[in-house]
Amino acid sequence: MSYTTEQLLEILDQELRANWKGERVLLSSSQRLDHPAIAKALGPEKLSKVFAIQDFRAQIHQYQQEHGVSGLVWHTCRFRERSIRFPELHPQLAAIPQDKVTLIAAKTSVLSFWRESMVGMRLWIAGTPPCPTTIEHVETLISQAEWAEIDATRTELYLSLCWGDPKECRNDWARPESGCERIIAAPSQPSGIKV
Repeated sequence: MSYTTEQLLEILDQELRANWKGERVLLSSSQRLDHPAIAKALGPEKLSKVFAIQDFRAQIHQYQQEHGVSGLVWHTCRFRERSIRFPELHPQLAAIPQDKVTLIAAKTSVLSFWRESMVGMRLWIAGTPPCPTTIEHVETLISQAEWAEIDATRTELYLSLCWGDPKECRNDWARPESGCERIIAAPSQPSGIKV
């Protein structure tokens, strides 16, 4: 029997705590950083902690792939009097092939929730500064996205329209193969919360 997603997250959490307490040591860490000034500034203890957790996380990701353990967790978004539960990739885990299928399958319900909840609000493309947009432009972005995620504050709704590799889609360097367009629905101007 393999570990579950929840068990892997608990193991990662325990390892991270042990690592930062100094209970894990990686002796070769200074040799792994190819910049002597940074290695000296961070010091061997901090470098050891960084590389030890990276190595451990890589082992967890390999375990996930070998045993087909999902990297998805279920997130509940509440906005006004509505709520939706949908999958999203946990930032500490990797996605297995089935995870992307699950994310894609949830797109319709996430978009239904978004469309019903954003009525009467103004739309913005997230950025610095946010750029006003139209429902027609957002619908074009929706048609190009593979899956959608949603989050909210008390007054704003954040829609993420994603494609490509679930682990890399939030990184600008992954474009155009992977990416994520972020839409803000707000009563007037967006609050400036980073999404």
